Amino acid sequence: MDRRDFLKNATVAAGLAATEQLLTPSRGTAEAAPPAAEMIVRPLGNTGEKVSAIGFGGWHMGKPGLEEAEAIRLLHQAIDRGITFMDNCWDYNGGVSEQRMGKALAGGYRQKVFLMSKIDGRTKVEAARQIDASLERFATDRIDLMQFHEVIRFEDPDRIFGEAGAMEALLEAQKAGKVRFIGFTGHKDPYAMLRMLEMATKRGIHFDTVQMPLNVMDAHFRSFQHQVLPVLLREKIGVLGMKAFGDHFILESKTVNPIECLHYCLNLPIATQITGIDSQAVLDQALEAVRTFKPMSEAAVASLLQRTAAAAQDGRFELYKTSTHFDGTMHNPKWLG
Repeated sequence: MDRRDFLKNATVAAGLAATEQLLTPSRGTAEAAPPAAEMIVRPLGNTGEKVSAIGFGGWHMGKPGLEEAEAIRLLHQAIDRGITFMDNCWDYNGGVSEQRMGKALAGGYRQKVFLMSKIDGRTKVEAARQIDASLERFATDRIDLMQFHEVIRFEDPDRIFGEAGAMEALLEAQKAGKVRFIGFTGHKDPYAMLRMLEMATKRGIHFDTVQMPLNVMDAHFRSFQHQVLPVLLREKIGVLGMKAFGDHFILESKTVNPIECLHYCLNLPIATQITGIDSQAVLDQALEAVRTFKPMSEAAVASLLQRTAAAAQDGRFELYKTSTHFDGTMHNPKWLG
């Protein structure tokens, strides 16, 4: 199925029709600030859960050069200041990220958070092995949300949904109580994600969440915001944003500052925007963005998009789309099984 076929699909067409609404303030997203906290909380799709509007990025938890004690201190402070959504992945830093997060969540912190991780395995056997490894590293008997990581190839859905594929393992883990909710992530091409959704619908499976890049440049180039987000909203799937800064590359364009980047993401109708936190300054910056956030006017959104339009046209600041820089499973195909 080529891209033009996707665009003819009624689901995608309906999503594209809603694109313009996403450039206006996010009036319909229910949110509330809990007492004595700095955080906005929002509903996670139709799961019945509420999560912090900022999520704690797990890769940075095991980042080389960040001491374990400091990583744990930052996570504790983030939770104490209202961040409840925890992001992680089986492959992050060879498992160090999950191990450190597991240590940080001991002593009562586990009950305060919504814990998410991801698996790379495309076969039932490999996916099951990775799920159990994540549970062991976190030192928990249940992960709130497990997502298929890096749905970036058009054949990924075929492998995941195929006979003895990863979906079988995740559904069995859910039935066994090891996993509560199921989702998937992608960062390469919106059409790979649309194909994943299409195949799920044909099999009677409803994903609880989808995680994808959402930022001031994505809106201009191979856009997840324009092509995938409307579909997720219509299907009441929880939207998890990531790559507000495109790692650090969007900031290097000198067109926007960090608070503007985060405000743009928070203005979208999403559950949470996941951001990497590896220092006190970065944690304070994320929380300051929440504290100062107000629904943006159409003029403010248009101004940001106008400022970033020229720089965003060819994707040179969105390397996760235009290079293999962020493609962990491409560099390590054995993770797929």
